[in-house]
Amino acid sequence: MIPEESKKLAKRIQPIGGKILVEPAPKQKKTKTGIIIPDTASEERPQEGVIVALGTGKRNEKGELIPFTVKVGDRILFKRYSPDEFEIDSHKFLILEEDDILAVIK
Repeated sequence: MIPEESKKLAKRIQPIGGKILVEPAPKQKKTKTGIIIPDTASEERPQEGVIVALGTGKRNEKGELIPFTVKVGDRILFKRYSPDEFEIDSHKFLILEEDDILAVIK
């Protein structure tokens, strides 16, 4: 599910071509066993997020449009260092290619 604030901000950003706009999942503050994780301990780049917008699609060598296999709202796992990260109004977003997606979380 995409938060309302993210939906509003995502309307201002239109990925082009085969690019995908993703909101990273919030960083875990506590482990499953109850250990609190300090902010400084988790400086790793995100690997999970929710798709908030899709580009127009990638084209093959014949110029034909290849449809995306993912959709807005999908929770995904992606390669840790592939996406480009940026902020709009202090809100983090990622841009990545569909090839960087490893799995859809059901």
